[in-house]
Parts: sequence; structure tokens; C-alpha cells
Amino acid sequence: MGATGPVTAPNRRRVLLDTSVVIAPPTSGLSSIADLVAVSAITVAELEYGIGATTDPAERQRRRRRLQLVADTFDVIPFDTAVAQSYGLLTNLVRTAGRDPRPRRLDLLIAATAERHGLSLATRNAADFRHLQNILHIVDVS
Repeated sequence: MGATGPVTAPNRRRVLLDTSVVIAPPTSGLSSIADLVAVSAITVAELEYGIGATTDPAERQRRRRRLQLVADTFDVIPFDTAVAQSYGLLTNLVRTAGRDPRPRRLDLLIAATAERHGLSLATRNAADFRHLQNILHIVDVS
């Protein structure tokens, strides 16, 4: 899979990691949930934010190393116009279900990346995506 276009054949073993899974991967390893793993540019942004969000120098260094490992290990799928269109769809589905999409904006941007590229979404917060299960396969890593 490359970052240039969608995956044409959806495959549940092709997974986009939610930031929650990047921070706390499954103890059985990522190979237990996927054959191909990618992250969204939104996750990279969240990890960048996390580096500056701590005043502890040792923790900041640990977070910086994690971000570098993520960037070196996984395909990073960019946010583009097609993902933005998918985001509009997902936020409207959440709103139609009677929930406010605003507190979940970053999660929904990551989910939109997965949906647009035909990837499953691995997350530790599966309940946050329960209204999207008709169009997005969720892998619960909790």
C-alpha cells in the first residue's frame, strides 16, 4: 500500500492504527491484528503535540523516540481532499446518530483516513466509533 491512493480491495488485515494503539500497542504485537499497518498524518500530528505537552525532559525524549519509530516503521497516509470528503460523511453519520462529532474531530479524521483507503481501524476506543460500523471495520484492541 502506498500513500498515493486508496486500497482497492478492503482487507481486514490491512489496518490503520488509531493514536491510542500507537501509544499502547497490543501486548500480543501488531502482527496479531494485521499483516499491513499504517498510520495517518493526523496521528503523527497528535504525537508531535504530545512531545510538547509534557515538561518532563525524559518523557519528552521518550515521546520523540516513539514518533521517530512510527515515522520510520509505518506508511504515513496524508490528509487530502478525498479524506476530507470522507470526514464529512463520518461526522454527518455521528450527528445523525444524535452525537456531537466536535469532541471526536481528530479521531474522526483518522477514521476518515481508514475509510477512504479501505483499511480497518485499530483502536482502544471502539465505542467512540460504534455509529460508523456500517461503513468502517473497527478492530477493538482494548
